[in-house]
Amino acid sequence: MATQKNMKARKILLASLLLLVCISLGYATYQQKKVWAVPEGVKKLKNPLQPTPSNLSAAAQLFNDDCAECHGEHGKGDGPEAMMHDPPPADLTDLQHMRAVTDGEIFYQISEGRKPMPSFRNRLTEDQRWQLALLVRSFSQSSAPPENKPGTGSPMNPGATKKPAQAPKK
Repeated sequence: MATQKNMKARKILLASLLLLVCISLGYATYQQKKVWAVPEGVKKLKNPLQPTPSNLSAAAQLFNDDCAECHGEHGKGDGPEAMMHDPPPADLTDLQHMRAVTDGEIFYQISEGRKPMPSFRNRLTEDQRWQLALLVRSFSQSSAPPENKPGTGSPMNPGATKKPAQAPKK
């Protein structure tokens, strides 16, 4: 009789454990696919700063100090800490995705954070967060196909100009 009760308790424990694992996996999957819930009013905000070399340079320093560990030096989501996070850091060079995101959304995401990304509302000034939004936007623009205008440098070196390619010497 005692062995039957023991066996029944083990079955209940195993079923409970399997249920807990399924719920955990379901929740993790839900969190990965969950989109940022950005208030409509915030989505309409326009960046008050211009993408000047000084703003981009200041943002590049902030990005290197606070963001590159996860998002990578060039915003591809491939930083040295990236593999430790679930969901993984966003690829900020994804042109299609970044075209669909407003400046207000970028600012909100930087300000509020979402696990595993921390909030920067109290760590950075409003201007610094807008500068980062400029830099984040520039990552996808620098990965876009070149237009018919001269280069203006990269987000990490905004003052540099691109040199035209030289024909190979014969």
